[in-house]
Amino acid sequence: MCRLKKCGGAAKTLLVLAVGLVLVAQPALGAPRKSVKQKLQEDPELSQFYLLLEQNVLANFTLNFHKATFFAPTNEAFQRFKGPVDDKLILYHIASGVSQTLDKLSDTVTTSYDGSPPLWVTRLQKGNTNKKELFINNAKVLEKRSNFQGVNSQNSPQVLHVIDEVLVPLTSVSTDTSVDNPDAAGFLAQSESVQLGSHRVRSFRQRVNQNQKEAVFKAGGGNTFFIPVDEGFKPPPRPEKIDMKVIDGHVIPGRVLFIRPTPTGEEFDTLAFTDNIRVQVSFSTQPDDKSHRAYVSSNTVVGDTSHPTGVVMAEIVHANIPVKNGVVHLIHRPLMVVDTTVTQFLQSFKGIVSEKEDGPLNKLYEVIMDHGGEFMTQITNMKSLTLFAPSNAAWANANLNNILQTKDKVKEILRMHLVAEKLPLETILSENIIQVESAAARKNLYFNVIRHGHNETLTVEGGGVNATVVQPNIAATNGIVHIIDRVLGIPYSTVGEKLATDPALNKTFWLAQSERFNEQLNNPHKRFTFFVPRDAAWEKAELHYPSTHKKLFMRDFQYHAKSILERHLIVDQAFTMAELKDLFQRNESAVPHTVRDVLHIKVKEIDKTEAETGEAGYYIEWQGERILVSRPDVECTNGIIHVIDSALLRDTDVYVTGGVRGLGPVMSVLTLLLAATLAF
Repeated sequence: MCRLKKCGGAAKTLLVLAVGLVLVAQPALGAPRKSVKQKLQEDPELSQFYLLLEQNVLANFTLNFHKATFFAPTNEAFQRFKGPVDDKLILYHIASGVSQTLDKLSDTVTTSYDGSPPLWVTRLQKGNTNKKELFINNAKVLEKRSNFQGVNSQNSPQVLHVIDEVLVPLTSVSTDTSVDNPDAAGFLAQSESVQLGSHRVRSFRQRVNQNQKEAVFKAGGGNTFFIPVDEGFKPPPRPEKIDMKVIDGHVIPGRVLFIRPTPTGEEFDTLAFTDNIRVQVSFSTQPDDKSHRAYVSSNTVVGDTSHPTGVVMAEIVHANIPVKNGVVHLIHRPLMVVDTTVTQFLQSFKGIVSEKEDGPLNKLYEVIMDHGGEFMTQITNMKSLTLFAPSNAAWANANLNNILQTKDKVKEILRMHLVAEKLPLETILSENIIQVESAAARKNLYFNVIRHGHNETLTVEGGGVNATVVQPNIAATNGIVHIIDRVLGIPYSTVGEKLATDPALNKTFWLAQSERFNEQLNNPHKRFTFFVPRDAAWEKAELHYPSTHKKLFMRDFQYHAKSILERHLIVDQAFTMAELKDLFQRNESAVPHTVRDVLHIKVKEIDKTEAETGEAGYYIEWQGERILVSRPDVECTNGIIHVIDSALLRDTDVYVTGGVRGLGPVMSVLTLLLAATLAF
């Protein structure tokens, strides 16, 4: 401890420095806070918004003298905006009379635009965290740049929030008149007077009036309304199918759902969700060449004679139209109405039945028509079918480029996506359907259900490709369409990658990790034939050889797994089951060489007439056991997998040479040394 006389000068110096730091870190008491106006002037990325504020008399007056909350789109947002930018537009971005930080925002914010229309606030849960993303109508709030608080020249508090899209109010066709904040019913009544581009909604309005359902569109609170445009009422007699229940199926009560903040695939109850009929809707998006197209799908879970079950999909042609009691989305055809064949559904997005140029399956349609259209003729003539239709994104796979140049191969691939019976998702799940025959000769489709809690996702495999059903149960008068995320029949993964991703082959993949066995399976310069036991095969082995199975799946003894799997693997040749069958028919003594040894098997095919017991299909016979090949010819980029129902396993395959792995050879050497020593 220093004495005061000796350290007094140093103490005073430190005190002065400390006070100086405090003064630097904090503004002087009574110093004016920066205003929102100053903040806008200093931020170059908000210059377009500030310019519009200055140009509008009311907006400029509010900025300088009133309490207010401002929602400022970035310059980039204005550059993306394709609509007209007039000086009135800025008023839809101002809430006068309130200064609210994000946590104080209610579900609606009244704006300064003509008629005081509201802005709708959505709080979207961010993943599994407690954080939430905020949206104003369809615009996302940039939270790190928001919540700026300041006062203007009149000492009125103001708050500035930054958003990533321009907010678009309902505007009049004529610049001389304004739209006085109508509800959805008023929107229908005044539709010819508002900016809707080339779209008209007279037909739907007429059906609403004839069925006396105006009250549905006048309902207070926040709702979501889907209104089909006139082009979607072709061909007749579709208009007559728009009855009271169908109209109810176009309204989601109590939820204001703009496109961006609405989770894809989440189902919402409509007004047509009652005791007698149950209809839900969900949103989805599909990428096209420039951006993403938005779609809405109605799912009639419980129907009646006039309203069949299934999904009807419609493109949202004009989204996010704000009204007094929610939001309106214009769609290209009515929901719930099942009045087209599968062929017409494919055509309805391609300018044949409607005026749409693109759709969720336009790439599939182009492939069909580019290769002669025989496939289209085939499905047109079928009275009952299921089409597993690859989405537009599925066709972007580079592996398809060469295949698409071969007409016969494309025809076979298309037929692999077709089943000659109606298979809605519920039927596949309830009847536990594992496989079905496709329209391609000797090509089956295999189903698997992945469960996450209460959610069930269907996957379908064909020709070695495992695809996920991303939109099930699109209903047609003669069948069902399931949209999938990959093109079947065109392999895109190696043998190793297929083993790692197939949910039915988890146990074999786990064993294949020992001794780095699976690394070779990704070699693109090799060709493999791999007889892969499915998970159920190992469960069967556990019953027959409990001790062997137990050791095999223990880490300490897993070195045996490599030699057992080598018995299942043929290297440098990729045999289909038909080729193996033909090989044995030509030469009964022919035996393929696996990595481990000579595989003494026989191949037999049993058709439906012969299969009195068991299943039809390919079998291999090994050591007196007949083993079903439950999934033959799973094609990969470097070989073929045959999924089998039993492992090629003997009870003597796993043995213990010592208490610890690796001690067997060591003990043998020690024994020899001991014997030599004793002999000496």
